[in-house]
Amino acid sequence: MAKIDFSQYRIRFITGSQHLYGPGPLKQVADNAKKVVKALNASQEIPVKIEWVPTVKLNEEVVAAIQEANADPKCIGVICWMHTFSPAKMWINGLKILHKPMLHLNTQCNQDIPWSTMDMDFMNLNQAAHGDREFGFICTRLGLRRKVVNGYFADPLVQHEIGVWARVAAAWADSQTMKVARIGDNMREVAVTEGNKVSAQIQFGYSCNGYAVPDVLKFIDAVTDKEAEKLVKRYFDIYTVPKKGAAEKKSFLAAAKQEIGLRAFLEDGGFTAFTTTFENLYGLDQLPGLACQRLMEEGYGFGAEGDWKTAAFLRTAKVMAAGLPGGVSFMEDYTYHFEPNRQRVLGAHMLEVCPSIAAGKPSLEVHPLGIGGKADPARLVFTTKPGPAINATVIDLGDRFRLIVNELEIVKPDKKLAKLPVASTVWIPKPNLHEGARRWIEAGGAHHSVNAPALTTEYMEDFARMAGIEIVEIK
Repeated sequence: MAKIDFSQYRIRFITGSQHLYGPGPLKQVADNAKKVVKALNASQEIPVKIEWVPTVKLNEEVVAAIQEANADPKCIGVICWMHTFSPAKMWINGLKILHKPMLHLNTQCNQDIPWSTMDMDFMNLNQAAHGDREFGFICTRLGLRRKVVNGYFADPLVQHEIGVWARVAAAWADSQTMKVARIGDNMREVAVTEGNKVSAQIQFGYSCNGYAVPDVLKFIDAVTDKEAEKLVKRYFDIYTVPKKGAAEKKSFLAAAKQEIGLRAFLEDGGFTAFTTTFENLYGLDQLPGLACQRLMEEGYGFGAEGDWKTAAFLRTAKVMAAGLPGGVSFMEDYTYHFEPNRQRVLGAHMLEVCPSIAAGKPSLEVHPLGIGGKADPARLVFTTKPGPAINATVIDLGDRFRLIVNELEIVKPDKKLAKLPVASTVWIPKPNLHEGARRWIEAGGAHHSVNAPALTTEYMEDFARMAGIEIVEIK
């Protein structure tokens, strides 16, 4: 169920014109639009297929095109382009009923002005600079949320910006059917992991419901020793395993059963995101650290301590980042390094950091946890590859949701963390720790976040626009 498949989606490309220009120019408009669509579909930046729609020239044609897009379950958004001047009043009724994300592409079929040969016919036909402003006005007049991309359609930057929007549109479509399983409750007395699940479903589309640990235990208990042993052998093939003693193997087997059982529970219920909490481990041998790490790597959203908003947003970020290098993970700010001129943050969690952000081969280890009152749990230990990234979090402010994003630079730890046997990452917030942490806290940013080396602020801006929520950017 966690598989992310862009091939199931489509984007409709709607070109606007009018009958003023006659049949010959309108045929050229259609041919040029097909040329643009073909080039966009050939781009490695855009993971979703774009489908050409016949040119709309009347109010009725606009309404019909929008209704068809709305009704198509594979359609995750529309791209609109005004090849010629397209009177905006004819777009009003259609745009009023549009409920799919929209990108307004301000481009033209010719890259350069043909200075020596351009005549009035050419200029009337190729006047997106004119038509797209008329269209832009009516979108703003209607309060329509959309992304505007300007430039030649074959420009790599233009294709990148369309690709970002397409990935976010796919994530938005995924969110409309997402089911989040809250296994146990949230950590007691914690505020930020709470929130209004009904409001979240209205705003973002996903549903979140609670399940008792025994609901999952049924699936874990059904896992045979043979199935678990086979998975442990797989662990040994793909991870560094420093110790394989009797105690470690017992923990590995328990972790393997948890992974197989949890996956079966999630697949059975159609869930693509879930939470756990160390305060509710009834019947479990150990906190499911390794299982959560590996399920995240497969594409599941996850939140610790019952943090369902982060679990859902992590799944959304996983869809955005599918196939991109760098990875996306659940994260928590843990401790500061305040050395003058070298200030930074150590991020980690008890166990649950996704190996998609690992710098190298993770190490599979067993160590005491100190909280939870269970057996020593297995976990993957690693550090993160240096480079740019973002931390992002969605918070519930009661009357609205807010997305907070902080750009940052991941760096190598100063020294080996020999006595900290968990996955961790070290970063420098932008513009610096002094300002970045203050502004995050002032905005109400949670201690849990989505850490995304694979994504940029542009993805978050597109998501906030589609979701209709406010965004605070720290950079």
